[in-house]
Amino acid sequence: VTMEMKDSGSVVLTAYHPHSPARIPGMEQSFVQDIPPSHSPASRKSLPRCRRINRMLSNESALPPTFSRSNSQASMDSTSMEDFWCEVENIKESREDGSEEATLLEFKPADEGELEAEWLQDVGLSTLISGAEEEDGQALLSTLTRTQAAAVQKRYNTYTQTLRKKNKHTVRDVRDIFGTNDSSLTFETVPVPPVPSNGIQLSGQKPVWKSVTSNSCLDCGLDKGSPSITEELSYEVSFSESIAVLPKTQEWPKNQRFKKEDSALPKFIVRKSRFGLTEVGDLSPEDMKKIRYLSLIELTAFYDALGVELKRNRAERVRGRENGLFGVPLTVLLENDQKKVPGIKVPLIFQKLLLKLEETGLETEGILRVPGSASRVKNLHQELEAKFYEDTFDWDQVRNNDAAGLLKMFIRELPSPLFTVEYLPAFITLVEKISKIKLQLQALHLLIMLLPEANRDTAKAFLQFLKKVVANEGKNKMNLWNVSMIVAPNLFIYKGKRANQQEMQAAATTAHIVRLLIRYQDILWTVPSFLISQVRKMNEAAMNNSKRQMMFDKGVRKLLRRKTMERERPERPEGAVTFPPYLQSDIPEGVIRVYAPLHSKVSMAIQLNGQTKAKDILARFHCENSRGSSQNMRGQIQSLHEIGGNIGQHCLDPDAYMLDVYRANPQAEWVIKPKAS
Repeated sequence: VTMEMKDSGSVVLTAYHPHSPARIPGMEQSFVQDIPPSHSPASRKSLPRCRRINRMLSNESALPPTFSRSNSQASMDSTSMEDFWCEVENIKESREDGSEEATLLEFKPADEGELEAEWLQDVGLSTLISGAEEEDGQALLSTLTRTQAAAVQKRYNTYTQTLRKKNKHTVRDVRDIFGTNDSSLTFETVPVPPVPSNGIQLSGQKPVWKSVTSNSCLDCGLDKGSPSITEELSYEVSFSESIAVLPKTQEWPKNQRFKKEDSALPKFIVRKSRFGLTEVGDLSPEDMKKIRYLSLIELTAFYDALGVELKRNRAERVRGRENGLFGVPLTVLLENDQKKVPGIKVPLIFQKLLLKLEETGLETEGILRVPGSASRVKNLHQELEAKFYEDTFDWDQVRNNDAAGLLKMFIRELPSPLFTVEYLPAFITLVEKISKIKLQLQALHLLIMLLPEANRDTAKAFLQFLKKVVANEGKNKMNLWNVSMIVAPNLFIYKGKRANQQEMQAAATTAHIVRLLIRYQDILWTVPSFLISQVRKMNEAAMNNSKRQMMFDKGVRKLLRRKTMERERPERPEGAVTFPPYLQSDIPEGVIRVYAPLHSKVSMAIQLNGQTKAKDILARFHCENSRGSSQNMRGQIQSLHEIGGNIGQHCLDPDAYMLDVYRANPQAEWVIKPKAS
């Protein structure tokens, strides 16, 4: 039995299981209603299954199209979704021959109110359920924007109403939480019409099957052959607030379609603020945890503002293997690998497969698309399990297509999908229910911020590799759309089951998602500055709450009286550096003392002005210590870090204007040290 789950867009996502489900009654008839006589059962059997599916979608003749993968982009498009379905067939065959072990993810239905309770817990507001007066929950609530607060209020209202229906006591009244009436936080949503795709039936419409042509991809407002437009992205204001203030008279484009040409995707530019840009690895784990809380609240508010339902799956936690390489949870695999290589963030086997392909496979024609030998891949799989950690595996014997097969197998065999089973429907919805590429990208950005650290780092390494594959299109004949079609089934559709109507709709959708992930990955790994500002406010609120609590402690009050003339300093976070008392004296306004433990000159007072950047401070230390730098520092890339105050730890962008950062966090310490890899 295969477990299926439907999101609001009627997309079926299938859990890991090697067996095909029973055919859906009446589904076969709906596929062949407009198929020409040449598509008789006898003629269908003469074609590979992936081509048969493509003929049904495109309503073409049974004869295979004449095309060459080395031809122009137009010839690539003439294949429609054929590469996608060929990959689905390859996945099915690899499971049928026993080369892959499938893990069944079970989904249990949610009781009324349970989804809202889980949501409140996932955003760090479990205190609203327990009724406890915890500082973290209060600090988080105090930083929310209007639309974010409305999203929290909506979920909490649903939760409390469910409790009342079940005759259970409501923990807290919503007015006690937000200090306002229910109606004050409401806002009008901007309707976004669903995006029709390839004749798939939408609610209120009759099924209309249209032929799939080279232009039938999401139209981003550009005609075929027109150059990419350039659009600026801003991280200063929350995405949901930007949506909420759109003019009511704005009309959304109608009848948009997918276009597969790269030029159909706009070029986005992210302007650096005076604080610079921050990547996900630049913040401390504690602050990234808060970023995930805020990202889920913001994503929910964003979908609410667009009038789109944000659905999530409830999956039973499946305990995967505790040792080995394939079918092992990422966190377990990393724990095992970190015993060999401390601090590693991407599994060793995944890194080695990527390295093998980058060294020898990037120019291989049809890489990722052309499958390796099933028997060789199966044998290599078994040999890797036995020899990889013993360092006795011979990588020279691995052919490029076999290495690509092992790479995709690793992703498919993860007990939980790389992009997490909980939010797979949200990935699908962002394309099917949101028409603008910019809005799709903003939703995708928040979903990436939601990923657990292990998933995010592994996905980043994978997407960087795929970007290199596309960059070698001239030799490997794999453009962005080709790569996206091949990768999509491995990430989003797990079974080589018989295609049904919903999965045919999901095919182009998931390929488009992968295309966005590859094309805009540099943007997706950047933390929006409005979220960082909220983290700062959250930390400040938590510190103020702690200070107020401390005032009730008599012993602390006595201690404070003895320290009244000393400078108040925040609690030193983990990773901060301890310096002698003579280096910790008060310094004038606009002057910072920068510490560099690995330099021969470990401290320097620097007067800031409106043009001082982080890279200027680094250059000054480098000049002062060019002759006497310690051996430990040589060969390492040094970065300026902001530590403590209203941030845990923050590796600064070299282009950050230091006076602005200093004014945002005057209690911070400033340390030059290697950037965490």
